Amino acid sequence: MIVPVPLHAARLARRGFNQAAILARAIARPQERVLVDALRREGQATTQTTLGRHARADNVRDIFAVRSARHLGGRSVLLVDDVVTTGATVRSCSSVLLAAGARRVEVWSLARTPRRISATHAAHHRSPPPTPRARP
Repeated sequence: MIVPVPLHAARLARRGFNQAAILARAIARPQERVLVDALRREGQATTQTTLGRHARADNVRDIFAVRSARHLGGRSVLLVDDVVTTGATVRSCSSVLLAAGARRVEVWSLARTPRRISATHAAHHRSPPPTPRARP
């Protein structure tokens, strides 16, 4: 079963669509159920765009809830979001799905923001320059 990350009702009303739900429907096979209303946002979180990693996790803590656990019992869930930045939102959604009885949760997203890499780390993991080939 496929579950998109929900938007807050006010944001959904302003935007007119939930991009995660559109993605979920697009990837679903004919026999797969897309449960658009499986999760709900219990409150309005501050926009995540300006928050750091720890603030994002605090911002979405206890904000998601399962509407009905009857469809989740022992099933694998594919959780779909448009963009995963720090993973705070999908971790929060996954934890409530698992607590409601899902057997496992797998996360798919359209995009993943890159992590910042320190110069030391980048230098250590840099590929060696290519070996010049002799001309014939």
